[in-house]
Amino acid sequence: MPRIKFADVSFPDPNSPSVFDIEHRLKQHLINFREQMGKCKPDNQISDRDRRNIQRKIAAYKDAVSRRSGMGHLADKDRQRLEVFRHGAELISVESEHRADEIASSIHSEMPWMAEATARIWQDMRASVRNGDLAPRLKPLLLVGPPGIGKTFWARALAQHLMVPTSVIEATGEPASFSVTGSQRGWGSAGPGKPLESIMASGVANPVIVVDEIEKAGTVESLRGQRFNLSEGLLPFLERSTAAQWSCPYFRVSFDMSWITWVMTANSVDGLPAPFLSRCPPLKLSPLSMEHLLGFADRSGTERNLPPEAVGAVKDVIEAIKAPQLISLRSVARMLDSVEQVINRPPLH
Repeated sequence: MPRIKFADVSFPDPNSPSVFDIEHRLKQHLINFREQMGKCKPDNQISDRDRRNIQRKIAAYKDAVSRRSGMGHLADKDRQRLEVFRHGAELISVESEHRADEIASSIHSEMPWMAEATARIWQDMRASVRNGDLAPRLKPLLLVGPPGIGKTFWARALAQHLMVPTSVIEATGEPASFSVTGSQRGWGSAGPGKPLESIMASGVANPVIVVDEIEKAGTVESLRGQRFNLSEGLLPFLERSTAAQWSCPYFRVSFDMSWITWVMTANSVDGLPAPFLSRCPPLKLSPLSMEHLLGFADRSGTERNLPPEAVGAVKDVIEAIKAPQLISLRSVARMLDSVEQVINRPPLH
């Protein structure tokens, strides 16, 4: 798999001389110089003043190396965390248009009611292959539709078929932008955001990041009057040019976040700001039909190895309701859970 330079820093050569080696070389150089000048001290003695000068030179050398690395401002523990990017980050590619067709076909067969979203990523995958991109360049998606139709499940399925890591950010539980961007030192919970943490953990630069129910995210205001809004915090990530040189407020280092696939879900666009919607036009999805619900019950029952008559009983219940808008995929999954528990219940003695 291809690799890219992910962090805009330079890592020191592991074979570079240690502080002990540098000190020894400077001492030997001083002794040799004095011998050449005929000023050699008895027994090649190094005075305390000589030692202080040598230590100043070592400190200046270390400071210069640190500045060139772009990590001079970081504590040792944070430099160590960035070591995972010494050799860059990996990209998981889609090798051919045929492979893109296979991925889209598999997702569509699992969730046909998400056809519009699947068609969008299918076109993007094929275009990336034709353009010779190292990995799929999938445009950010804002999936808008009724609750319980499987928007988040679809995003997870996409990551699974692309064979990339996935991370879900619950907007209702993490309303501020910190969960995406991270926060600078000085905050009680200072640290990198979830997207960067996901890449650091996996070493893969093109994960699928899901932001669930983004329209329900609120705004956090600091004591100084600064406002931190999740949708606004996402803006730099949604433009490829800015995402490619995104500066992390925690590490204060630039990273190439332009390969991330963003999938945002919402039940409506109410409350979402215009700059966000202009970068990520909503893709409106239809409610589930009776046919979709029955097909989902069939596929899920087969995956669980449930007897056909048990799955049939669940389908009978679904059809008896006669109002697909009152049933969600979660409802069907709970019915199948109940059937599975009954079938696998231990016998009573």
